[in-house]
Amino acid sequence: MTIPLKNKIIESLKDIKAVNPIAINVKKITSLTDFMIIASGTSNRHITAISEKVIDGLKENKIKELRVEGQGDDDWVLVDAGDVIIHLMSSEAREFYDLESLWDPDL
Repeated sequence: MTIPLKNKIIESLKDIKAVNPIAINVKKITSLTDFMIIASGTSNRHITAISEKVIDGLKENKIKELRVEGQGDDDWVLVDAGDVIIHLMSSEAREFYDLESLWDPDL
């Protein structure tokens, strides 16, 4: 279920015009989750809209135990769906925290 779920989330992010969505397979380096998905929004409103679409899509796919952090924040919303964690960030926050390099040194 993890890979199809990851693919659905990436498609959903592309549909709502999230900026540069990427998925990183972290299964071998952490027991926390299987995939980290990182995407940017063009504004606070866009990040909020992206997070709402992702959450709605996860609920439609019967993912029940969702945890969301940062809704209403300016720079970063985290959606934890268990096997997949989604980071929705402003481009400034994404550049500053550089999660891609943290979780995948090859990027």
